[in-house]
Amino acid sequence: MRMMTKTRISTSLLLLLTTIGMSSAAVAENKAPINHEEQYEACLRLVESRPDSAFEAALSWASQGGGYAAEHCATQALYALKIYDAAATRLEKLAQDMKSNDLLLKSQLLHQAGRAWYSHGDLDRAFAVQSTAITIYPDGTDYYIDRAEILAEQGRFDEALIDLEVAHGLEPERDDVLVLRASAKRFLGNDADAMTDAEKALSLNPDNMEALLERGILRRLKGDDAGAREDWLRIVNKALGTPAADAAQLNLEKLDVTVN
Repeated sequence: MRMMTKTRISTSLLLLLTTIGMSSAAVAENKAPINHEEQYEACLRLVESRPDSAFEAALSWASQGGGYAAEHCATQALYALKIYDAAATRLEKLAQDMKSNDLLLKSQLLHQAGRAWYSHGDLDRAFAVQSTAITIYPDGTDYYIDRAEILAEQGRFDEALIDLEVAHGLEPERDDVLVLRASAKRFLGNDADAMTDAEKALSLNPDNMEALLERGILRRLKGDDAGAREDWLRIVNKALGTPAADAAQLNLEKLDVTVN
Protein backbone atom coordinates (compact mmCIF):
# COMPACT_ATOMS: atom_id res chain seq x y z
CA MET A 1 0.00 0.00 0.00
CA ARG A 2 1.02 3.61 -0.54
CA MET A 3 3.44 5.62 1.62
CA MET A 4 1.75 8.41 3.54
CA THR A 5 3.23 11.86 3.08
CA LYS A 6 2.77 15.25 4.65
CA THR A 7 0.24 17.72 3.29
CA ARG A 8 -0.25 21.44 3.51
CA ILE A 9 -3.17 23.14 5.14
CA SER A 10 -5.47 24.36 2.35
CA THR A 11 -5.20 28.02 1.34
CA SER A 12 -8.69 28.92 2.55
CA LEU A 13 -7.97 27.50 5.97
CA LEU A 14 -4.61 29.23 6.04
CA LEU A 15 -6.55 32.46 6.52
CA LEU A 16 -7.77 31.10 9.84
CA LEU A 17 -4.26 30.12 10.86
CA THR A 18 -2.89 33.54 10.06
CA THR A 19 -5.79 35.46 11.58
CA ILE A 20 -6.59 33.69 14.81
CA GLY A 21 -2.97 33.01 15.61
CA MET A 22 -1.51 36.54 15.53
CA SER A 23 0.12 37.73 18.72
CA SER A 24 -1.11 41.00 20.24
CA ALA A 25 2.41 41.61 21.55
CA ALA A 26 3.70 42.30 18.05
CA VAL A 27 1.00 44.93 17.54
CA ALA A 28 1.63 46.54 20.92
CA GLU A 29 5.29 47.00 20.09
CA ASN A 30 4.36 48.88 16.87
CA LYS A 31 6.46 46.56 14.73
CA ALA A 32 6.22 46.78 10.96
CA PRO A 33 3.22 44.75 9.81
CA ILE A 34 3.93 41.29 8.44
CA ASN A 35 1.97 39.71 5.63
CA HIS A 36 1.49 36.39 7.40
CA GLU A 37 0.06 34.61 4.39
CA GLU A 38 3.11 35.46 2.30
CA GLN A 39 5.36 34.57 5.23
CA TYR A 40 3.69 31.19 5.55
CA GLU A 41 4.16 30.38 1.87
CA ALA A 42 7.80 31.50 2.02
CA CYS A 43 8.38 29.38 5.10
CA LEU A 44 6.91 26.28 3.44
CA ARG A 45 9.05 26.85 0.35
CA LEU A 46 12.09 26.95 2.59
CA VAL A 47 10.98 23.66 4.16
CA GLU A 48 11.39 22.02 0.75
CA SER A 49 15.01 23.08 0.33
CA ARG A 50 16.41 23.82 3.80
CA PRO A 51 14.17 22.47 6.55
CA ASP A 52 16.66 23.30 9.30
CA SER A 53 16.65 26.96 8.26
CA ALA A 54 12.86 26.86 7.90
CA PHE A 55 12.51 25.68 11.48
CA GLU A 56 14.65 28.55 12.77
CA ALA A 57 12.76 31.01 10.57
CA ALA A 58 9.44 29.71 11.90
CA LEU A 59 10.55 30.22 15.49
CA SER A 60 11.71 33.75 14.70
CA TRP A 61 8.45 34.50 12.93
CA ALA A 62 6.49 33.13 15.89
CA SER A 63 8.19 35.67 18.15
CA GLN A 64 6.93 38.40 15.79
CA GLY A 65 3.29 37.34 15.98
CA GLY A 66 3.26 34.46 13.50
CA GLY A 67 1.06 32.44 15.83
CA TYR A 68 -0.50 29.23 14.57
CA ALA A 69 0.77 29.65 11.01
CA ALA A 70 4.37 29.92 12.24
CA GLU A 71 3.91 26.91 14.49
CA HIS A 72 2.46 24.89 11.63
CA CYS A 73 5.44 25.69 9.42
CA ALA A 74 7.72 24.59 12.26
CA THR A 75 5.94 21.22 12.36
CA GLN A 76 6.44 20.79 8.61
CA ALA A 77 10.14 21.54 8.99
CA LEU A 78 10.42 18.93 11.75
CA TYR A 79 8.67 16.41 9.50
CA ALA A 80 11.08 17.18 6.65
CA LEU A 81 13.96 16.70 9.09
CA LYS A 82 12.45 13.28 9.94
CA ILE A 83 11.92 14.27 13.56
CA TYR A 84 8.49 12.73 13.27
CA ASP A 85 7.55 12.35 16.92
CA ALA A 86 8.21 16.04 17.65
CA ALA A 87 6.25 17.07 14.56
CA ALA A 88 3.32 14.86 15.59
CA THR A 89 3.29 16.10 19.17
CA ARG A 90 3.33 19.74 18.10
CA LEU A 91 0.58 19.18 15.54
CA GLU A 92 -1.65 17.56 18.15
CA LYS A 93 -1.00 20.45 20.54
CA LEU A 94 -1.70 22.98 17.79
CA ALA A 95 -5.06 21.36 17.08
CA GLN A 96 -5.89 21.38 20.78
CA ASP A 97 -4.76 24.96 21.46
CA MET A 98 -6.54 26.64 18.55
CA LYS A 99 -9.45 28.79 19.65
CA SER A 100 -11.23 28.33 16.34
CA ASN A 101 -14.33 26.16 16.09
CA ASP A 102 -13.45 25.19 12.52
CA LEU A 103 -13.66 21.40 12.65
CA LEU A 104 -12.15 20.89 9.20
CA LEU A 105 -9.01 22.77 10.17
CA LYS A 106 -8.63 20.85 13.43
CA SER A 107 -9.14 17.57 11.61
CA GLN A 108 -6.50 18.47 9.01
CA LEU A 109 -3.97 19.17 11.75
CA LEU A 110 -4.77 15.85 13.43
CA HIS A 111 -4.60 14.08 10.08
CA GLN A 112 -1.07 15.40 9.63
CA ALA A 113 -0.21 14.39 13.18
CA GLY A 114 -1.41 10.88 12.40
CA ARG A 115 0.82 10.75 9.34
CA ALA A 116 3.77 11.87 11.41
CA TRP A 117 3.13 9.16 14.02
CA TYR A 118 2.91 6.65 11.17
CA SER A 119 6.27 7.80 9.81
CA HIS A 120 7.68 7.54 13.33
CA GLY A 121 6.56 3.92 13.44
CA ASP A 122 3.97 4.33 16.21
CA LEU A 123 1.03 2.66 14.48
CA ASP A 124 -1.21 2.61 17.53
CA ARG A 125 -0.85 6.35 18.10
CA ALA A 126 -1.28 7.00 14.37
CA PHE A 127 -4.49 4.97 14.35
CA ALA A 128 -5.86 6.79 17.38
CA VAL A 129 -5.14 10.25 15.97
CA GLN A 130 -6.53 9.44 12.52
CA SER A 131 -9.64 8.05 14.18
CA THR A 132 -10.08 11.31 16.09
CA ALA A 133 -9.73 13.26 12.84
CA ILE A 134 -12.45 11.10 11.29
CA THR A 135 -14.72 11.60 14.29
CA ILE A 136 -14.30 15.37 14.02
CA TYR A 137 -14.73 15.48 10.24
CA PRO A 138 -16.23 12.30 8.77
CA ASP A 139 -15.98 13.43 5.13
CA GLY A 140 -12.20 13.46 4.76
CA THR A 141 -11.39 10.84 2.13
CA ASP A 142 -7.66 10.85 2.87
CA TYR A 143 -8.33 10.25 6.55
CA TYR A 144 -9.94 6.90 5.75
CA ILE A 145 -7.21 6.05 3.23
CA ASP A 146 -4.44 6.68 5.75
CA ARG A 147 -6.20 4.78 8.52
CA ALA A 148 -6.69 1.88 6.10
CA GLU A 149 -2.96 1.83 5.47
CA ILE A 150 -2.28 1.64 9.17
CA LEU A 151 -4.75 -1.22 9.52
CA ALA A 152 -3.24 -3.04 6.54
CA GLU A 153 0.24 -2.77 8.02
CA GLN A 154 -1.15 -4.33 11.19
CA GLY A 155 -2.64 -7.16 9.12
CA ARG A 156 -6.21 -6.01 9.76
CA PHE A 157 -7.26 -6.13 6.11
CA ASP A 158 -10.96 -6.64 6.79
CA GLU A 159 -11.06 -3.38 8.76
CA ALA A 160 -8.90 -1.65 6.17
CA LEU A 161 -11.39 -2.65 3.49
CA ILE A 162 -14.23 -1.04 5.44
CA ASP A 163 -12.37 2.28 5.51
CA LEU A 164 -11.56 2.01 1.82
CA GLU A 165 -15.21 1.37 1.02
CA VAL A 166 -16.06 4.62 2.81
CA ALA A 167 -13.30 6.47 0.94
CA HIS A 168 -14.57 5.09 -2.37
CA GLY A 169 -18.09 6.19 -1.52
CA LEU A 170 -16.85 9.72 -0.86
CA GLU A 171 -14.79 9.92 -4.07
CA PRO A 172 -15.64 7.02 -6.41
CA GLU A 173 -13.42 8.23 -9.26
CA ARG A 174 -10.16 8.19 -7.29
CA ASP A 175 -7.89 5.59 -8.85
CA ASP A 176 -5.60 5.46 -5.81
CA VAL A 177 -8.49 4.34 -3.61
CA LEU A 178 -9.36 1.59 -6.09
CA VAL A 179 -5.77 0.30 -6.09
CA LEU A 180 -5.67 0.17 -2.31
CA ARG A 181 -9.04 -1.56 -2.22
CA ALA A 182 -7.78 -4.09 -4.77
CA SER A 183 -4.78 -4.82 -2.55
CA ALA A 184 -6.95 -5.29 0.54
CA LYS A 185 -9.31 -7.61 -1.35
CA ARG A 186 -6.35 -9.65 -2.61
CA PHE A 187 -5.04 -10.14 0.91
CA LEU A 188 -8.53 -11.28 1.91
CA GLY A 189 -8.55 -13.85 -0.90
CA ASN A 190 -11.02 -12.08 -3.19
CA ASP A 191 -8.85 -11.98 -6.30
CA ALA A 192 -11.71 -11.59 -8.79
CA ASP A 193 -13.04 -8.39 -7.21
CA ALA A 194 -9.49 -7.20 -6.68
CA MET A 195 -8.84 -7.51 -10.41
CA THR A 196 -12.01 -5.54 -11.15
CA ASP A 197 -10.75 -2.71 -8.96
CA ALA A 198 -7.26 -2.76 -10.49
CA GLU A 199 -8.70 -2.66 -14.01
CA LYS A 200 -11.04 0.19 -13.07
CA ALA A 201 -8.14 2.15 -11.60
CA LEU A 202 -6.20 1.74 -14.84
CA SER A 203 -9.19 2.83 -16.90
CA LEU A 204 -9.23 6.05 -14.86
CA ASN A 205 -5.45 6.49 -14.96
CA PRO A 206 -3.48 4.25 -17.34
CA ASP A 207 -0.21 5.55 -15.86
CA ASN A 208 -0.97 4.52 -12.29
CA MET A 209 2.10 2.42 -11.54
CA GLU A 210 0.66 1.01 -8.33
CA ALA A 211 -2.35 -0.23 -10.28
CA LEU A 212 -0.07 -1.90 -12.82
CA LEU A 213 1.89 -3.51 -10.00
CA GLU A 214 -1.28 -4.82 -8.40
CA ARG A 215 -2.69 -6.11 -11.68
CA GLY A 216 0.60 -7.86 -12.38
CA ILE A 217 0.44 -9.60 -9.02
CA LEU A 218 -3.15 -10.68 -9.64
CA ARG A 219 -2.28 -11.92 -13.13
CA ARG A 220 0.58 -13.95 -11.69
CA LEU A 221 -1.70 -15.46 -9.06
CA LYS A 222 -4.06 -16.79 -11.73
CA GLY A 223 -1.19 -18.17 -13.82
CA ASP A 224 -0.95 -15.42 -16.44
CA ASP A 225 2.83 -15.04 -16.29
CA ALA A 226 3.02 -13.26 -19.65
CA GLY A 227 0.50 -10.66 -18.54
CA ALA A 228 2.25 -10.17 -15.22
CA ARG A 229 5.59 -9.72 -16.95
CA GLU A 230 4.07 -7.17 -19.33
CA ASP A 231 2.73 -5.06 -16.46
CA TRP A 232 5.91 -5.21 -14.40
CA LEU A 233 8.19 -4.45 -17.36
CA ARG A 234 6.09 -1.42 -18.17
CA ILE A 235 6.59 -0.12 -14.65
CA VAL A 236 10.35 -0.67 -14.76
CA ASN A 237 10.59 1.06 -18.13
CA LYS A 238 8.43 4.04 -17.18
CA ALA A 239 9.15 4.63 -13.49
CA LEU A 240 12.67 3.41 -12.78
CA GLY A 241 13.83 4.36 -9.30
CA THR A 242 10.36 4.49 -7.74
CA PRO A 243 9.09 2.08 -5.06
CA ALA A 244 6.67 0.60 -7.61
CA ALA A 245 9.53 -0.09 -10.03
CA ASP A 246 11.62 -1.66 -7.27
CA ALA A 247 8.74 -3.96 -6.37
CA ALA A 248 8.13 -4.78 -10.03
CA GLN A 249 11.80 -5.63 -10.56
CA LEU A 250 11.77 -7.93 -7.55
CA ASN A 251 8.67 -9.68 -8.86
CA LEU A 252 10.26 -10.08 -12.28
CA GLU A 253 13.31 -11.70 -10.71
CA LYS A 254 11.11 -14.10 -8.77
CA LEU A 255 9.15 -14.89 -11.92
CA ASP A 256 12.33 -15.66 -13.84
CA VAL A 257 13.53 -17.96 -11.07
CA THR A 258 10.20 -19.79 -11.15
CA VAL A 259 10.22 -20.08 -14.94
CA ASN A 260 13.79 -21.33 -15.03
